Parts: sequence; structure tokens; C-alpha cells
Amino acid sequence: MPGQRIQQVVIVGGGTAGWMTAAALVRFLPSALCNITLVESEQIGTVGVGEATIPHIRHFNQLLGIDENEFVRATQATYKLGIQFTGWGSPDTSYIHPFGLYGHDISGIDFHHYWLRLRALGDDSPLENYSIAAVAALAEKFSYPDVNPASPRSDFGYAFHLDASLYAQYLRGYAVQKGVVRIEGKVEQVQLSSATGFIESLVLETGEQLNGELFIDCTGFRGLLIEGALKTGYEDWRHWLPCDRAVAMPCERIREPLPYTRAIAQKVGWQWRIPLQHRTGNGQVYCSEYLSDDEALHQLRSQLEGAPTGEPNFLRFVTGRRKQSWNKNCVAIGLASGFLEPLESTSIYLIQVGILKLLECFPDADFVAINQLEFNRHIDLEYRRVRDFLILHYKANARDGEAFWDACRAMAVPEELERKIHLFRESAHIEHYQQGLFMLPSWLAVYIGQGVIPEGHDARVVRHTREAIADYLQTIHQGIRADVDAMPSHSSAIQAAVNAMQARYPEASMSLYGLQQ
Repeated sequence: MPGQRIQQVVIVGGGTAGWMTAAALVRFLPSALCNITLVESEQIGTVGVGEATIPHIRHFNQLLGIDENEFVRATQATYKLGIQFTGWGSPDTSYIHPFGLYGHDISGIDFHHYWLRLRALGDDSPLENYSIAAVAALAEKFSYPDVNPASPRSDFGYAFHLDASLYAQYLRGYAVQKGVVRIEGKVEQVQLSSATGFIESLVLETGEQLNGELFIDCTGFRGLLIEGALKTGYEDWRHWLPCDRAVAMPCERIREPLPYTRAIAQKVGWQWRIPLQHRTGNGQVYCSEYLSDDEALHQLRSQLEGAPTGEPNFLRFVTGRRKQSWNKNCVAIGLASGFLEPLESTSIYLIQVGILKLLECFPDADFVAINQLEFNRHIDLEYRRVRDFLILHYKANARDGEAFWDACRAMAVPEELERKIHLFRESAHIEHYQQGLFMLPSWLAVYIGQGVIPEGHDARVVRHTREAIADYLQTIHQGIRADVDAMPSHSSAIQAAVNAMQARYPEASMSLYGLQQ
């Protein structure tokens, strides 16, 4: 029999994680039965992760009923078709990890086997020629995917670059309008039950006591509840992902925004470049064993495209995750749950996964253990699959003679990742799995982009002649090229979204949820 419903949920911490959580819970939990309170302090800064996203954010916004054009306008967003990696193979190489397919499977055989066969016969056409997302990104074009599955323009997805602080503000307005109670204050004390070890209440600096049944920790790296109070423990992954610091600095936008994120390898670590409507986000991720804070800031400043528009923001982190993201009656979401560097723009995705899995496993007041076990199993798998994909970028580098990169190339990697790499090197096969991020095209982009070229390919493709394969690939590329040529520019697409909102609300200077424009 179902147990008694939880009536009081307390979220500690705002920012992107806190307000995404609040917005989703108030959207899907009956407000008449469940009170949702969020405690945050304006005096405590937020990291502001996730300015670059992946396509899953569109699903989250759709679940909330958010108008996409309104979202673009309110968050100063631009569209994103993928990520460009520069210098991750050898220093003079560059490739796009696109949000979409390469070509089409033929007779149940993955497309890249035909491309590899043609390559072995002397053809040097790049793999990116067969991805509409990659071709459109490099042409600085954008249009929405075609709903007709027979069209090449249906073979891609898109995401956004956004101002994470504006997104959090937007969701705060959304959540409060729907009934979330926001309390301004700092948590002074976390009171635990002597009998169960569960969190019973929070005491704020003002002395106010806040009772709850389910507590959600969105306090960032410090994990005030999940670690500070419950001592859950943390799994350190720095032996695989050695970067432990970052410095961020925005600058003026001096050109039309690109429809892709840039990840530019440096002698130690890498720099991100994220184009928004009103500025460009920049940062350097690095390892303190090889590079000092001053050196990292100097490198970042020297490579800014425009004049700085803010002071540098230094971050220190330990890559890894909590040993349990759900412990007793506390669920950690976002950075409180774990941290993986933003190389593949997964920060907001991992927040989203935690929220949606919590809704799926939402407990009754008796906190049956199976809900916690399933949540932790799922989150653990998500983090590990993202982790392994990030490790691949470092392991597969070809930057010979640079100490940091030499060490990354020589490091032992998780056994499952080692098996995947070996499988691809020998046979060009990529393992398919149902749960977790990064499907076959993503792995293929990094393997080929960083020079991991297989020794062989699927034996069945040899029954096709060189001419037949070449004609087929040429037809695909010509179709993609024609579709991309017909697309509007990325800048035009952004302006169309903004204009659409202006047409709906011609006299409004505010967004739907109170964000000043």
C-alpha cells in the first residue's frame, strides 16, 4: 500500500541547480499536497556553470511548458550545433563533435564503416562532410530540424549557449509564480534525528527553524547537507581527469556568434569560448601541478577576443562524485552531487538527469529503500559514462613533448573504457547502450577527430565496389551541402526568435517571469 505523501520539500541553494529543481517539482507535484521551499542567500555566489548545453535542455524546457523563443530572449541565448575541439589531436588539428548523425546506416551496418573502407582505398574526404550539424556549424548557419524523417535536415539536434545566471533568474520567476516559497537566508545549523540520522530541520542565521521531510542539496561544491551534515563521502577521479582548477572571464562580443562551442587545447588543459547574444564566455581549465593561477590567467587574458567585461573568477574543484547522491532523506543535485569538467557541456544535463530521476523515484514519507537504491544506481551510471567519455579526449591526444599531455596519454584508464578503445582500434565497432549519454556518433567524432583510426572495418562492406560507395557518399554530401546553403545565418535565426517574442509582447520590457530586458 502507498505510504503517506511527503508534504514538505526543502531545497537549499539557488543558482541553476536549485531553481531547475524547484521549477520541475512545482510543475509535477500537486501544490495542494506538497509545499516546496527554497532557501538561498544573495550573499553566497553561484558558480554559474552550464553556459553551454546539450540538446536535452530542450526536453526539460518543454516539460515545463516554456516557450523557446521566450527562453532565447530571456537568457540571451544563441543556438548550438556542436562543439569544436582545436588542438586535441595534434596541435594543428580541429574537429567538430556535432549534435547529429553521420550519413545513414546501410543494410544494418554503421555508416562509418563505409567511410573507412573508402578512406582505406585512398579517399581523403573528412567525416564531417556527412554530418549536417557539422557542415551547418562551420558555415555559421542554423535552422530547426525537419520533422520529415526522410529529410537530411532531420538528422541533427541543437542546444543553446545561455547566460546561466539569467536562466536561474528566469526559472526562479517561473517557480515562485507557481507556488514555490523562497526564503532569503543562510543555513547556520543542520539538525539530525538522533534515532534515524535523517535531517529534521535547518536553523537559519536569523534563528528561524525550517522543518522538512525531503531535503535537496543544491549548495554546490561544499555539499552543505549531503557532505557537511551527512558525511556521505566522495569518490575522487583526479587520477583520470587531472585538471583541478579553472578561471573564467567574460569579454565583449566582437563578431557574430558562432553556432558552436569552442574547446581549445593549451599546453596545460584547455580553454572554452561560448558565444552569447550580449557577450562571450571564456575560461581556462587546468591542472595546478603543471600551471599556476597567475600563468593560467595570463594565458586566458592574452587569448580573449574582446575587452574583458568582468573580473576573473577562480574555481577549485575535485573531479568526482558523492558516494551516494541520495543519502537518507537528502538528495544532492548539481555540483553538490559531483563535478565533471565542462568539456562536453554536461553540467546542466547532469542536473536535469538528477531532477527527472528524483521525480520518477519520488519517495513517500516512509522512504522505502528501493527508491534510493535505484536513484543512486542510475546517477552513478550517468556520471561514469560521462566520465569515461571525457577521459577519452585526454587519453587520445597526440600532443607529443608536452608534459601534461604526455602524462594523460600514458595514464591507465578505466577497464571498460580501455575495452571500448581497443574494440574500435581493432574493428571500428562502437558499443551501443541504451542508458547514459553519448551515443555512437559522439564516440566516433572524438575517435576520428583525434586520430584514432581503426586497423580494420566491418568485413561486409567489401562486397560494395569503390565506385558504389563513393557515389553514395557523394550523394549524401551534396544533399547536405544544398540543405545548408538554403539555411539562414545563425545570427538571423537568433534575431527571428527575439522578433517573434517582440511581436507577441510589443509593449513589454519584461519577460513572462519578470526578468528585465
